[in-house]
Amino acid sequence: MIKAVIFDWGGVLIDNPALGLTAYCAGHLGVSEVRFGEAQEKFEGEFQKGTISEDVFWERVCSELGVVKPNTRSLWGDAFRGVYSEKTRIFSLCSFLKDKGYRIGFLSNTELPAVEYFHEQGYAIFDVTVFSCIEGTRKPERRIYEIALERLSLKPEETIFIDDRDDYIAGARTIGMNAILFEDEEQVFTELQSLLGHSLKKAS
Repeated sequence: MIKAVIFDWGGVLIDNPALGLTAYCAGHLGVSEVRFGEAQEKFEGEFQKGTISEDVFWERVCSELGVVKPNTRSLWGDAFRGVYSEKTRIFSLCSFLKDKGYRIGFLSNTELPAVEYFHEQGYAIFDVTVFSCIEGTRKPERRIYEIALERLSLKPEETIFIDDRDDYIAGARTIGMNAILFEDEEQVFTELQSLLGHSLKKAS
């Protein structure tokens, strides 16, 4: 019996911010998006796990690019705020499921400045939140899914995880969670209805 639905953030609950973040940061640093993306990729794992601070992240990225480190409190935070766009239908789905008695989880690979922005929103819908930069582990590593299950006090088969990346879905399925790869909203509603065994028409 399904007791909880766990949602990814970027690409599921909100429009994927990756391209917008790259464009914003590349523009601020005066480099191409390709060059910025290549430098970011080298250090984003540590940034998302919280093993380096934003300040260190920019030191390394800017050294890689040969540019001056940004003189702002949080360039990543500024960029994230600039591109943040909720998927209202998916948030409505969360509310509908919660009203139906399901627990609602949140599981994201993300950086501390984005977590700060998340808390500013005052979301009350999520029973459990798991952020990679707080936990020191990220998808698709087994441990981050286990943390979500432990906080929900549920078995893997009692949950459904929704994400827009194949490798993160594979990680969830490896430990026995039901999982849906987010391709578009209609497809997610259809697959979720099938797993839950009842209509979601009133959630739209």
